[in-house]
Amino acid sequence: MSGQRPRLYVGNLPYQLTSEELKDFFAAAGQVTDAAIIMDRETGRSKGFGFVEFATDEDAQRAQAMFNGAQLRNRTLKVDHAKPREDKPRSASGGGSSNFG
Repeated sequence: MSGQRPRLYVGNLPYQLTSEELKDFFAAAGQVTDAAIIMDRETGRSKGFGFVEFATDEDAQRAQAMFNGAQLRNRTLKVDHAKPREDKPRSASGGGSSNFG
């Protein structure tokens, strides 16, 4: 094993949902070790998706089966296995070189 815990991508999240609420919601399927909602760097608002990490593959599979297509605050969740993170080197320039107006 690579040592990485199983992670699920969760899409179509309610924009007001917190990472703690996401973690609590998915805990019904098994032991959640981490949950994070991805935030927009510019606005600080939720992008409407996040990731949930589980202690075991079985918990992650159970969560996917339980919650893919489930309703959370009138939103239909999209739950799938997260693609492995790619370690991309950061640009030495910092990447903030856009010139707007």
